Amino acid sequence: MLTPTDTRQTPDVGSDCAAKGDIMAEIDGQTIIARALKTQGVESMFGVVGIPVTGIASAAQKEGIRYIGMRHEMPATYAAQAVSYIGGRIGVALAVSGPGVLNAVGAFANAWSNRWPMLLIGGSYERGGHSAGFFQEADQLTPLRPYAKYAERVEKIERLPIYIAEAIKKSLYGTPGPSYLDIPGDIIAGKVDEDLVEWAPRVPEPRRIAADPADIEAAIAALKTAEQPLIIFGKGVTYSRAENEMKTFVERTGIPYLAMPMAKGAIPDTHDQSAAAARSFVLQNSDLVFLVGARLNWMLHFGLPPRFKKDVRVVQLDINPEEVGVNVPSEVALVGDAKATLGQLLDALDREPWQFPQDSEWLQSVRKEARTNAEKIEDLKHDDQTPLNYYRALRSLEEAMPHDMILIAEGASTMDISRTVLNHFEPRTRLDAGSFGSMGLGHGFAIGAAVQTGKHILCLQGDGAFGFAGTECEVAARHNLPITWVVFNNGGIGGHKAELFEGPIKPVGGMSPNARYDLMMESLGGKGFFAQTAEELDKALAVALRMDGPSLIDVPIDPEGRRKPQQFAWLTTRRD
Repeated sequence: MLTPTDTRQTPDVGSDCAAKGDIMAEIDGQTIIARALKTQGVESMFGVVGIPVTGIASAAQKEGIRYIGMRHEMPATYAAQAVSYIGGRIGVALAVSGPGVLNAVGAFANAWSNRWPMLLIGGSYERGGHSAGFFQEADQLTPLRPYAKYAERVEKIERLPIYIAEAIKKSLYGTPGPSYLDIPGDIIAGKVDEDLVEWAPRVPEPRRIAADPADIEAAIAALKTAEQPLIIFGKGVTYSRAENEMKTFVERTGIPYLAMPMAKGAIPDTHDQSAAAARSFVLQNSDLVFLVGARLNWMLHFGLPPRFKKDVRVVQLDINPEEVGVNVPSEVALVGDAKATLGQLLDALDREPWQFPQDSEWLQSVRKEARTNAEKIEDLKHDDQTPLNYYRALRSLEEAMPHDMILIAEGASTMDISRTVLNHFEPRTRLDAGSFGSMGLGHGFAIGAAVQTGKHILCLQGDGAFGFAGTECEVAARHNLPITWVVFNNGGIGGHKAELFEGPIKPVGGMSPNARYDLMMESLGGKGFFAQTAEELDKALAVALRMDGPSLIDVPIDPEGRRKPQQFAWLTTRRD
């Protein structure tokens, strides 16, 4: 742990800390927590209050930390991690004991899967109540520890700042990830002589670790031998703020690239080296892949045939050495921070310039495939029949969105198709289901993004995704957050016609096709729109995206609308 600033022996809470007649300046645990968080650069906190954490939220407000009271712990936890990724130092979520903390576990695991920092603070039963059946007594550490970089139960009020500093350091340093602190109610409400508190200094920003220079030279040498190279970069690049280095490296080498979903915009999607429209083609035909801040997991089909060449070579850059060589051996491994290591690669190209031949058959084939695929969806994007198809509805969004707008997207077809239609022009402007394939994150991400940036946020969801946390729209109304929800309503998971609901047996993935989510938003304090046609959608967007507060546009979508035919199934199954 961090070395405390005061190493004196400190008594337990409630002990006789001073001789008779001494006057002590006392401070309570919740104030210590709030001041320690403020010292560590925390700007916002999201949570649901109750026993024993209400005082923490109030104390945080007094210290200048913005507290957003949510309707459920799951979206509160999603909001905190969105803050960390988009631009805050670290986001914090607050949960009551027992069921409250356990409600946050799934969202907490999303931060673990995405490699995003955050701190979850959970209230807990009093220290003297173990196994006594105390109010909401539960083991909260065991379900969180598999996903936490740091998870501890605080044992002394005086050491609260030490625990908070350590949790934030563990969350930010090395491979980022979430931390959890379990704080007993008697520590939160307890008091102690302020002179006995072990205040901790602000944890310094993590150092950017550079790769081994020999590996830099080996990586450049490998790229030079490739006949059909491809760069794939992920959200590790955008989290590292390495978008400028990534763009420069792509342009200097002349190699086509694929941006993973949440890395879209690190280089504008309209860049002429983008191979997004030829994704299947380049994955299947590349003989060497330079993998930067991305993983060969299910999202990249494990790097295995038939989606990749059987003998594909991999040059890999990752901050986590344990990620190197997973599923496909890495020919060259660059272990280091993306921004620092890409800078090293650019320095190497300064010393010995090199570019992949721009008249090569490979580049001509990639561009031809991209043009062909882009043309296939143009008719769908201009089909004004009602109910609307996904592509036509997304065209309206594409035309209405400013280039710097942050988009949150979730919900199977809604999310997947939006990846292929909506272009992004700036980094960290797209958040979606990510590595964990999570559902129910949209509301939390949107609220966190709005609080962190103050910008207008577009939250695009299918009707199934919206239902996970729809009442969080009230949070946006209460705080007058500029968020526009667009709900693509196709009758549930996978899409279902209205007549399928008439009999006693309902579709297993079906949801009421006539549900009016716009009216729900109106009842919660925002502005609702119902847009059945392309013209109505265009008009609604023109108004909603200029509002200061929250709005929702309910868009009926053809229940038989689908993504254009794909060559492969969406998920590659691993077989030995």
